[in-house]
Amino acid sequence: MDSPSEKEWLACCGSAKFAQEMASAAPFFNHQQAVDAARDIWFNKVDVNGWLEAFAAHPAIGESPSKTVKSPTSAQWSKGEQSTALATATDATLQELYEWNARYRQKFGFVFLICASGRSTPEILAEIKKRYHHRPIIEFELAAKEQMKITELRITKLFPAYATAASITKTPHNADVLTKAGDRMSVIGGHLATAAAEPSGGFTRTRPPITTHILDVARGAPASGVDVRLEMWADKQSRPLFGEVDSDCWKLVGRSSTDRDGRSGQLMSVVDALNPGIYRISFDTGKYNPEGFFPYVEVVFEVKESQKWDHFHVPLLLSPFSFSTYRGS
Repeated sequence: MDSPSEKEWLACCGSAKFAQEMASAAPFFNHQQAVDAARDIWFNKVDVNGWLEAFAAHPAIGESPSKTVKSPTSAQWSKGEQSTALATATDATLQELYEWNARYRQKFGFVFLICASGRSTPEILAEIKKRYHHRPIIEFELAAKEQMKITELRITKLFPAYATAASITKTPHNADVLTKAGDRMSVIGGHLATAAAEPSGGFTRTRPPITTHILDVARGAPASGVDVRLEMWADKQSRPLFGEVDSDCWKLVGRSSTDRDGRSGQLMSVVDALNPGIYRISFDTGKYNPEGFFPYVEVVFEVKESQKWDHFHVPLLLSPFSFSTYRGS
């Protein structure tokens, strides 16, 4: 077969240096020879910037590749590699994954990288939560190893006649390659730890702790332009009771309108610890659909002291004669 082009090597690994080195090292007479060369080049010849360039070529797990991605082939492969994760996801787990991706990027400075092929969303969530607590230098090395797994998987696509499951899963990494990689990590560790240091205070939110969005079930589309209000019960000595006349104890926290995706704008500030208490979200559904059954919809919920670090996502599923809500994590 013809040797893969530099463009094809770039699709395997988003580092330009890697692609150039692989094109120069070609031809390879079989799949394993290409994998061995790729390991040596990735761990010993591609520098820190090249690693970060490769990481940046990947979309976050659960998200679509950017339209500006360098390689359409890489974007297509990413979609296929994430197919199991997407097939096993729910609205709640996708929302949780979105938040953990953002937290991970804020701490380490690059996208959470994992060889997602065959992995479910719960598996990936468990892994990102575990790896989030690593020191930056440790996580950087793990990300580089995950990138190599992805690269090996993609090289298989370039050498279909030679690739076998055994050659991917059972062939050990060359010991000399890994030893040299460890030496490199000790050299760049100081620089990396400074560049991707953990924010002071540990946990930091990347979005408000209370969010919402609306789906118009009758239209099968998001409901845009719906006015939304978020309020909090201000009286610490009492609670709102069913059947009572509306009270002036409800204090406005924020208001917004849903965008074209049916998501509200920022209803409150981005704070790490949410004040425990009773909240109310009100939707002006009558203005959105004057012919509809509901002039407005209100959802009241309580945040306990133990839940102040949680995220509360309250979607509204709206049809002409019914509505439903559920709490997303």
